[in-house]
Amino acid sequence: MYLTKHDYPESSRWALDGKLLPVSFNLKLLLELPLDSIPNFLKSMPAGENANDKLLAPIESYQEVWACGVTYARSRDAREVETAVKDIYQKVYEAERPELFFKAIGWRTVGHKASIRIRKDSKWNVPEPEMTMVVNRFGEIAGYCVGNDVSSRDIEGENPLYLPQAKCYNGSCAIGPGILISNADDLRDIPIVLEIIRGNKKIFEGNTRTSQLKRSLEELVNFLFRELIFPNGVFVMTGTGIVPPGTFTLHKGDLVRIKIDTITLENIVG
Repeated sequence: MYLTKHDYPESSRWALDGKLLPVSFNLKLLLELPLDSIPNFLKSMPAGENANDKLLAPIESYQEVWACGVTYARSRDAREVETAVKDIYQKVYEAERPELFFKAIGWRTVGHKASIRIRKDSKWNVPEPEMTMVVNRFGEIAGYCVGNDVSSRDIEGENPLYLPQAKCYNGSCAIGPGILISNADDLRDIPIVLEIIRGNKKIFEGNTRTSQLKRSLEELVNFLFRELIFPNGVFVMTGTGIVPPGTFTLHKGDLVRIKIDTITLENIVG
């Protein structure tokens, strides 16, 4: 089951496996349900005509995207290189408590083929490909989409307290192209591939697997839900295991392509 959100003149519309769902459907309704009720609820939805190809980010404007940091060894190593505070990321990597931070609200999130951005006051910017969990109000993993946690490495490296500025700005959060309904067991060992194309040339390619995560998916969700409620559900980026070399930075016009298992998110740096 694959959910997508589409742009129509009168309003946005959701589709299931390419067929439009009723106008009244929204993702909040789905994520208010227990996990075992979601498949039957979707099957009960009357399918309409074929959806158009104008994809939006598969999120409601009021839903939140959160992110996890230093969940892969590669991410820990890269953070230690970029900062003068050398042991802080090793401590996070080994600690019981994961790094969790707010990334974006739905209306600030861009979708497939939309533009991502790099900060004008930063000189070192990278995409961060992340399997992004879609979690219901009960803290159950209901599916996933592709996420791009665009980041300014020099700003975070200057001082870890600058993390919100390195992570949260216009065009820094992309998710899509749709939501593949899945449970946690489906997501434990799936491939992630990042490609960056400049002009007609592939200038970077990297890959990893979700099995390389330091922490379990449930652990990340459980910590997020400890003292927060998400009555509308929540999106959780699980961290990146692919980091371009220190000599690389994104340029305007670059195409960033992230494939996670069977779904691919593409964005141009605008």
